[in-house]
Amino acid sequence: MISSVSNNGSTDYELAQASAAGDMFAFESLYERHHRRVYSLCLRMIANATEAEDLAQEVFVQLFKKAGSFRGESAFSTWLHRLTVNHVLMHFRKKGVKLEQTTAEGEIGEIQDYLQSASERPRFIDRIALDKAISDLPPGYRTVFVLHDVEGFEHEEVARLLGVSVGTSKSQLHKARMRLRELLNKGKSQRG
Repeated sequence: MISSVSNNGSTDYELAQASAAGDMFAFESLYERHHRRVYSLCLRMIANATEAEDLAQEVFVQLFKKAGSFRGESAFSTWLHRLTVNHVLMHFRKKGVKLEQTTAEGEIGEIQDYLQSASERPRFIDRIALDKAISDLPPGYRTVFVLHDVEGFEHEEVARLLGVSVGTSKSQLHKARMRLRELLNKGKSQRG
């Protein structure tokens, strides 16, 4: 099929609708615009480059099937973000990743305190250390941390997405932050 939609001037909504009608050029344009963001989100959630690449490709297979269901009521990137998060969470469920069921409350700001106290080091070192520490978290902790602290979901949303209680979401976040603090301090003492 010859594309009736141009990549440069078309909105994501127009591309999604054209893609749903079978326009492969429109779908390719959506892929080009959004594949890095989808892969990056998968990588942050799963902390494994190979699995993240596979999951990102699966997300685009889902997008190909569901592009027509995008109604344009929100930004396409928001809709695709939700599709990606849901796909990765389904992957966790299929693999049997379980979140520990506890109800302890967490405190806010531990990771930000680390980053602020390290102002004498170049910023990219902090980012590398933080990315490494996040990837070293157990899957349940990492998922809640990424959803809440990185992606900005509220505890109620995290709980609903993961099928756990709000207390469990808060507990997992607290434990993730505590573990991150340990990992970051350990890395700091090794560099220092």
